[in-house]
Amino acid sequence: MADASDVEGGRRTTPASLYGLTPRLMAALAEALAADRDSHVRAFVRPLHPADLADLIERLDEDDRQRLVRAIRDVFDPECLPWLEDSVREDVMDQLGMERVAEAVAELETDDAVEVLESLDALEQREVLRHIPAADRAVLEQGLTYPEDSAGRLMQRELVAVPPHWTVGQTIDFLRSAADLPDHFFDVFVIDPRHKAVGVVPVSRILRTKRPVRITDIMDRQFRRIPATADQEEVGRLFKQYGLASAPVVDDDNRLVGVITVDDAVHVLEEEAEEDLMSLGRVGGTNVNASVMDTARTRIRWLLVTLVNTLIASTVISQFEATIERIVALAVLMPIVAAMGGNAGMQVVTVVVRALATRDLAPDNVRRVVLKELGVGVLNGVVFASILGTVAGLWFADVRIGLVLAAAMVFNMVWAGLAGAMIPILIQRMKIDPAVGAGPFLTTTTDVLGFFSFLGLATLFLI
Repeated sequence: MADASDVEGGRRTTPASLYGLTPRLMAALAEALAADRDSHVRAFVRPLHPADLADLIERLDEDDRQRLVRAIRDVFDPECLPWLEDSVREDVMDQLGMERVAEAVAELETDDAVEVLESLDALEQREVLRHIPAADRAVLEQGLTYPEDSAGRLMQRELVAVPPHWTVGQTIDFLRSAADLPDHFFDVFVIDPRHKAVGVVPVSRILRTKRPVRITDIMDRQFRRIPATADQEEVGRLFKQYGLASAPVVDDDNRLVGVITVDDAVHVLEEEAEEDLMSLGRVGGTNVNASVMDTARTRIRWLLVTLVNTLIASTVISQFEATIERIVALAVLMPIVAAMGGNAGMQVVTVVVRALATRDLAPDNVRRVVLKELGVGVLNGVVFASILGTVAGLWFADVRIGLVLAAAMVFNMVWAGLAGAMIPILIQRMKIDPAVGAGPFLTTTTDVLGFFSFLGLATLFLI
């Protein structure tokens, strides 16, 4: 079906043992889909990991996607649903039908089931939940009551909890005999009679300890409890900071209600990083699978902001029409000052926004970071002022033009360093997402001040 690896130009590329999708498999699958050979399609898809199946579905165009889902509908792997992008998942579930979706959701662990359900509207949620057994339905409905993007939505209810008086032997026997344990778990939680978490024992420690030893003698009493209402970004940061494999989730009364595992934390970290990146690029939450209308609608909002910024900069330029008419060279050099300042500022903004998101930038080191970026701005300004000032002076055979350009370049690069560091910090203190708001503010100031400094200096010293 597919080789263990693909070879391009005699060089070994990504092994299929690492990633299930290869160009050869994709080509063979496309051929089977075009010929409506459903049995071949199922044979290609059956060995794939749910994540690879999700990638496959997302890569196909709408027609081939429908053919694929139709071919595998009866053997569709429910584990694939949480891996799909929201827009693609909606299309797939529409084709599967609510009854088949309900069957799939019932097979998922609670965290994945809640993730799938929260992407549906209220009517569809009720329709799916109606087909799920009462006991499972109650757990899922309770999960949906937690705030969106909270630990309560992220956690799974399936966990392993034992009383502190049990021995290691009793615990191991329980792990071997209990029928309702989660498929994968890293820690055993120790609870008191009020169901409050009092300790944690890694499974590896249980396996290395003799049977007569009591659990209370080997459990960790100092561990991280995550409130069910905690924001998922804080959860991801907690896992990253302390290298956790799993962590208990507790309610307002400190009772154990669920567990979050490292795979969920990795997903959150990726999601938050992607959100920051998209916000910096002003493309919102769209992705390559979003529709033309959704993508255009999101980008238009930010393009309108850019339009306003451009109009402000144009207004500044219009105040120096007479200067530009007398020295045409200024019109050629103006974009250089604004572009260099804007690009330098966005470099600083990107670093500072990421530092704010990861908590590497805190009140106690703000001054140091701002002064550092200010120093970088001075050095960059001097370097590029020297280069561009010399080029401009030689190009237009006028040393004064070179000096004016160099002075404006230093000013704008220094401002870019200062503003790029300060604007995200100030915006965050105003309770605005710096990844969203910092870019437009910075671009406006670097453009306006760049044009004003260059044209203002030209008016003073060249006319």
